[in-house]
Amino acid sequence: MDEAGSLDFEVMGEFYPGVRAHASGAYFAALSPLLAKVVREVFGYRQELKLLRSLYSLVTTPPADLSLAQRVPHIDSVDDGMIAVLHYLTREDRGGTSFYRHRSTGFETIDQSRHHPYLQALQADFARHGTPAPGYIGGDTAIFERIAYFPPAYNRALIYRSGLLHCASVDTDGPLSPDPRLGRLTIASFMAAR
Repeated sequence: MDEAGSLDFEVMGEFYPGVRAHASGAYFAALSPLLAKVVREVFGYRQELKLLRSLYSLVTTPPADLSLAQRVPHIDSVDDGMIAVLHYLTREDRGGTSFYRHRSTGFETIDQSRHHPYLQALQADFARHGTPAPGYIGGDTAIFERIAYFPPAYNRALIYRSGLLHCASVDTDGPLSPDPRLGRLTIASFMAAR
């Protein structure tokens, strides 16, 4: 939290609904022995674990300003061996993370072979049901079924395959503050394993 307070957060890309700043290499170095064990035992990767990036992340985009891509579940990568870690750093409940099933395809994960069929089916869903209204997704919709929800807890980390459909379940009753001491602060790390 101290490191986050000293950083300059900025918008990075068009998909994350807020601002981000790069975490120091020391953060991942401290966690890598534990993460390597989990990646070996849970995911079956035994040869290599490589950090691609770790980003402090603060949700700051008001619900009415979300792009279409920010109003539906997403994946982080379609490539094999990609693992994501979401580390909650806020003591207050600012919202957790939900995982989803795409109703019309039944997909819960999207890999390279499913990516194009999924995007086509999603466009057909939008034509049939309309695009989601502005706002953060918070449960079941006509297009997606929420299959799991993990509430936030200080210092909790979720470790999952990057191809899982997921989305932040944002508490919009609280502040969407750019201040790391007040907002929904997490560190999102992305790793390649084999």
